[in-house]
Amino acid sequence: MRYLYNQQNKFRNRFILPNAIMQLDLSPFARLIYFYLIYIEDRKTYQCYPSYNTIGKALKIKSKGTVAKYVRELEDKCLIYTEPTEVILKNGKKQNGNLKYTIRPIQDAVEYFHQQQMKKFQEDLARENAKRMLEEYDKKHPRESA
Repeated sequence: MRYLYNQQNKFRNRFILPNAIMQLDLSPFARLIYFYLIYIEDRKTYQCYPSYNTIGKALKIKSKGTVAKYVRELEDKCLIYTEPTEVILKNGKKQNGNLKYTIRPIQDAVEYFHQQQMKKFQEDLARENAKRMLEEYDKKHPRESA
């Protein structure tokens, strides 16, 4: 019976990261913040509400601006979605709260990453074709030297 109990609870104090995260073009700090957000998220809603200060303290990042920069990178890579929240103070005033972070399905990020790679490939191909055409034109119409 003890063996079954241990098997059922062996993942209780762990969180699982998708393998695909290592294939995406993420900076080390963005990856670290993503790992932290997954660590603290509500497993049912995929949401959490840490402040930039809380994230910074947990990960030993000194600047709120640095945290904000890498949170934006995670948004740009379709890994998370953020939205502002409001809190109502005791005196009745509304004040901005922490961001609400929603962890998006990893498939969204992988699909976006592949779309960006394809777009870059097509742009590079178009650039190479233009360069080749310009070289052919220059061969047919040599310029006179000054």
